[in-house]
Amino acid sequence: MNSTRRQFLLRSTALGAATALAANGLPPAVTAAEEAEATARRVPNRIAVSTYSFWRYRDDSKLTIAQCIEMAAEMGFDGVEILHVQMQDESNAHLQQLKQLAFRRGLDLCGFSTHQTFVSPDKAVRDKNIEHTRHCIELAYRLGIPTIRVNTGRWGTTRSFDELMKNKGIEPRLEGHTDDEGFAWVIDSLEQCLPKAQECGVVLGLENHWGLGRTAEGVLRIVQAIDSPWLQVTLDTGNFLERPYEQMEMLASRAVLVQAKTYFGGGTWYTLDLDYDQIAGLLKKADYRGYVSLEFEGREDLRTAIPNSLALLRKAFA
Repeated sequence: MNSTRRQFLLRSTALGAATALAANGLPPAVTAAEEAEATARRVPNRIAVSTYSFWRYRDDSKLTIAQCIEMAAEMGFDGVEILHVQMQDESNAHLQQLKQLAFRRGLDLCGFSTHQTFVSPDKAVRDKNIEHTRHCIELAYRLGIPTIRVNTGRWGTTRSFDELMKNKGIEPRLEGHTDDEGFAWVIDSLEQCLPKAQECGVVLGLENHWGLGRTAEGVLRIVQAIDSPWLQVTLDTGNFLERPYEQMEMLASRAVLVQAKTYFGGGTWYTLDLDYDQIAGLLKKADYRGYVSLEFEGREDLRTAIPNSLALLRKAFA
């Protein structure tokens, strides 16, 4: 039998099997060869860098957003995530300058990382944070950014962030209140932000970021209760201090952005030994195809640590 005839018969047999499966309401079987071919065609996750990586709340590295964009381009990143508190100018003229600078440097502006707290019995406090979040959605929209990181906020009973980190992000509840109340405040507040998110086409990504969002269970409780395509998850690899891979896997299918921590030179508050090959594998299993945004949180000089972090992530997510 010649090779042409053999290939024809093999294709005909495969087509017949697929048709029979479809007729019985079953999906066609995927062969090992087809799976390998699909894997070979898969585009690697693009790697961004958060401007936080350059800034890190350190007095010796408070670069402007424009300087961060320039350095990200020189280092070879694909995109930039902007830390809102780092911004020095929110005028529309400046926002458009940043957008054009990134465009000319061949970078996407892929994320906008904001801060808010909805965990407060004071409605005026929650309303102020709702308006702040709506404002940040507008800023992201003007920058052409499709998603912003949001937080639950926390009880605020631990005044020092250094102390909070010593306690692994755990703090006492506000006296006289319960977690159920806190979750209700967060859910109500985020629901009030969703119309603006939908209007602007900006997805809110609730991060596992201390407070009621310290665990995957806490994040999912909120996201599932709201059940909106405009509220998903920002997955931070460095904010699970227990059961890290299990909790990451719980959130992976809802992730719209992944923030990847590295700790070259030792972490500012703590150091995690993260296996990025394993993390890449669990994200691939969840078919995550979005950006992986570096958040460098170590003490090494950023001019060496950030390129080394990029190489680490490129290899893992290739």
